[in-house]
Amino acid sequence: MAYSTLGAMDWSPPIALVVTDRRGLVIGWNAGAERLLGHTAAEALRQPVAKLLGLEDLDHEDTDGPGERHSVIPVRDGADRLLTLPVSHHSVVGCGDETGPGSVLLIGPPPVPSPLREREALSSWALESAPMALTVYDTDLRCVWQSERMRRLSGIPDEQRRGRRLTDVLTGPDAVEWEERMRLALLTGEEQVGEVKGRVLAESAHRVLSVSATPLRDSRGQTLGVCTTVTDVTQASRDRERLALLNDASVRIGSTLDLPQTGRELTEVVVPRFCNFARVDLLELLLRGDEPIPGPIAGAVRMRRIAELTLFQGVTEVQDAADDSDVYLANSPAALCLASGRPAVYRTTDPVIRAWAAESPARQAKIARFETHSWMLVPVRARGTMLGVVMFVRNRETPDFFEPEDLSLAEDLVARAAVCLDNARRFTRERTAALALQRSLLPQRLPPQSAVQVASRYLPASPNLGVGGDWFDVIHLSGERVALVVGDVVGHGIHAAAAMGRLRTAVRTLADVDPTPDELLTRLDDLVIQLSAESGGDLGGDPASDIGATCLYAVYDPVSGRCSLARAGHPVPALVAPDGSAGFLEVPAGPPLGLGGVPFESVETTLEPGSLLALFTDGLVESRQHDLDVGVEALRRALTAPADSLEHLCDQVVRTLLPNGPADDAALLLVRTRALDTRRVAVWDVAADPAAVAGVRAESLRRLESWGLEEAAFVTELVVSELVTNAIRYGGSPIQLRLIYDQVLTCEVSDANSAAPHMRRARSFDEGGRGLLLVAQLTQRWGSRQTSTGKTIWCEQALPAESGPVRSDGWEPVEAA
Repeated sequence: MAYSTLGAMDWSPPIALVVTDRRGLVIGWNAGAERLLGHTAAEALRQPVAKLLGLEDLDHEDTDGPGERHSVIPVRDGADRLLTLPVSHHSVVGCGDETGPGSVLLIGPPPVPSPLREREALSSWALESAPMALTVYDTDLRCVWQSERMRRLSGIPDEQRRGRRLTDVLTGPDAVEWEERMRLALLTGEEQVGEVKGRVLAESAHRVLSVSATPLRDSRGQTLGVCTTVTDVTQASRDRERLALLNDASVRIGSTLDLPQTGRELTEVVVPRFCNFARVDLLELLLRGDEPIPGPIAGAVRMRRIAELTLFQGVTEVQDAADDSDVYLANSPAALCLASGRPAVYRTTDPVIRAWAAESPARQAKIARFETHSWMLVPVRARGTMLGVVMFVRNRETPDFFEPEDLSLAEDLVARAAVCLDNARRFTRERTAALALQRSLLPQRLPPQSAVQVASRYLPASPNLGVGGDWFDVIHLSGERVALVVGDVVGHGIHAAAAMGRLRTAVRTLADVDPTPDELLTRLDDLVIQLSAESGGDLGGDPASDIGATCLYAVYDPVSGRCSLARAGHPVPALVAPDGSAGFLEVPAGPPLGLGGVPFESVETTLEPGSLLALFTDGLVESRQHDLDVGVEALRRALTAPADSLEHLCDQVVRTLLPNGPADDAALLLVRTRALDTRRVAVWDVAADPAAVAGVRAESLRRLESWGLEEAAFVTELVVSELVTNAIRYGGSPIQLRLIYDQVLTCEVSDANSAAPHMRRARSFDEGGRGLLLVAQLTQRWGSRQTSTGKTIWCEQALPAESGPVRSDGWEPVEAA
């Protein structure tokens, strides 16, 4: 007889009803058994109950009545679990043979824990297995209990931790401050939250801990103590600090294109946030302007320190970079870093550091003084080129040794700085080349002029802008006249410096032809347009290839005291009269050079002897701090200040107008005019008659004798004869002869014919054609210039070394005996 349907009622919660025969085989299995134990009736029937349910010690012959116990029974529910279930065993008496019912088993339901037990289990988990570390302090802030996680974090067992304060197990200034905040939580009843940095006694490394302090109260509200929660956030804090340091480096490093300043910015970023000492060394050949060899550098190497910063005992020490170069031997840490091309981390006890320190007693003493314990060297490499080495050092004030993640951070910092250093190096090299080019194109010294006394200053632009194209010049012209030039090429860099050189050369070439100022600027304007067109075609339309410039050109004649000026977009010159009154000349404003289509206009003015003329570029008076009018007025006042000499006045003007140096390049040319004594000039009007040549020749000889220049009589007689004869034969009236006695003896013959003379080679049997050839051979130089009424042919003779009386000041003439 089977009892498979016995108790088919569905209990909830399920109770298993199992009936066995006297042999222990299952003969009854209800639905509750199927639900609770996971076996169907078909699977359970005829199975030994001891094997099926693991009830090996069940006594089926027990007739002493029912018994109940808890047994571990396997449950088949997909996870094959073992459950502890209550089992009630009842024996059946007098039911026939061995196949009849022998016992009845009631299994389950599983016990349901009480709410109290749940709370106890939850409290136990919170105290022992929570992800944060817990500590309970009494009202004296002494530990009374710590969780397992706190035990692992502090490394101190309970028996040693109990009764001790926070400052007994955590070192650092933050520990004292946090203990005060725990006390504040006791007094105010308010939770305190913060972050603590320090080192627990069981470890050498510093940690960053996120902490909170909550007061503990009983049911009456009385404070019993403080419970603190601690979470180790060291890694997250380091990640934040790393990102902040990298962000700071990207903002602060490379603010200028100055190599030492860029190195200083790197050291200021890392000290003290990353290390206590930082030094930047670059290859000496780089600082000389040479290009290094790509790739690692093996062997001994000479490097120069450009920046060094030390922080020790709260004192910051900055080392200057001037003239501090050193040779690093092949076995030194810096040379090994350059040779390998990889960063390296050392400790002071490592053989490499010990051997390097032993080479210098001063180095050993410094390491001992700072108690240095950890070193890191990172190569400075940019665009495949090795530039130098950066050294990071930690001492006792930062007890943590460098770790692999520190090495990665250092590489990122140096990589960012390396690009800035390489940019600064390239800019410095280009700026040095441009300055050298510019200085070679500017006049190295202004030759002494009888007509004027001059002083000049040129100030390069700030490194941020690069070299500019300002220039000035003083050109000696015939007739003791002098040309004064100042100009400004638009832009900066080598292109501007090269353009300045071309324009200065062009001005000197054009001045030799001796055109009027407006004619010279017109020809210079045509040249600039032509150069811009040629440069633009060669450089593919690069805007930097366009040439634009401003210029002021003036010619001063010390004989007449007249000064002729013209300007092309340039500031007007300032004039200080001998009586001290100052102002600015009114010169028509022409367009800047390179525009074309607009004519230039000259203006002529008379300058009294002793007048001060100031020619300058806009960099001297322009500033972002004030308007142009303010700078112009400051220049006017500065020019009237008393000074011992023209050179001193030049310095005073520059210091007054540019106290912090120029933002743009600036040029200043000060000119004090002189007048030639009329006794040094002789003028004769010549009739257009060949017979007049003898008379004017005789007059010339008498004037030379009065000047004490008898030795120059032969050449002068021949020159006067040739030039006056040519003027009578080929020129037109009026004809005039003029002799000027100054540093040279000048002979000028003017006529009404504007045709320029040409020197030609005469054949053997030609009767003429040798006059200009003789003049060119016998004099120092000769030429011709156009005048408003025709032309003037002139020549200059060098004076004998001891001719004539000596002039004490080099200008004022002394009458010959």
